[in-house]
Amino acid sequence: QVQLVESGGGLVQAGGSLKLSCAASGASSSIDRFGWYRQSPGNQRELVAVILGDDTTNYADSVKGRFTISRDNAKNTVSLQMNNLKPEDTAVYFCNAQGFISLMPPRRFDSWAQGTQVTVAS
Repeated sequence: QVQLVESGGGLVQAGGSLKLSCAASGASSSIDRFGWYRQSPGNQRELVAVILGDDTTNYADSVKGRFTISRDNAKNTVSLQMNNLKPEDTAVYFCNAQGFISLMPPRRFDSWAQGTQVTVAS
């Protein structure tokens, strides 16, 4: 299986910045999709940003122009740079990775990190 470990959450003032990172380890695999999701109390988990193997990116409208997702294929890591943070960005942020584990035949996986709290104070 593929394990994901996040780092970088915390408390920041509105207008500040944080960078989240997520590292994948475990079974030999190829990751064709990394995503960042978030969930705040009483709300469903929502997609924040996604990056595909060809570096195509997509963002939720609420974070466009403020957040940037990037990946390092050699290190199997993904980052989310969050600038101009707002109180409504407060949530638990989850890293997700999807791809194939190198078995015969290859096996699809869909892994989640444990989540990291981001709190933006007004």
